[in-house]
Amino acid sequence: MNSDKYERAKKQVDLERGWYTHFFIYLIINIGLQLFYAGVFDDGYITNHMPWWVRLTTPGIWGLNLLGHWVYVFKRLRFKNPLKKWEERKINEFLALEEEDWDENYSKK
Repeated sequence: MNSDKYERAKKQVDLERGWYTHFFIYLIINIGLQLFYAGVFDDGYITNHMPWWVRLTTPGIWGLNLLGHWVYVFKRLRFKNPLKKWEERKINEFLALEEEDWDENYSKK
């Protein structure tokens, strides 16, 4: 039983480490992008011709993704996967068929 607890704790730590990695990459890339949009790298040669809302697209969309990742990891909001339930149901059906077939063929001998 302690092994199960350890595995769950290890998985949670891996999930949290993944979120922090995601967060730091988000910060680094978006800081670089904001510096680019501010004209630090090209003196505004390219970025003066961009609409103002372009600055908000990457941090906004990626930020929503990061928020979803945070909810998944720290609030433990896991969505039930219907495909997983279907797979388990089908496996159980096949096991039951296999057991019936085994009983029919080998119990008579």
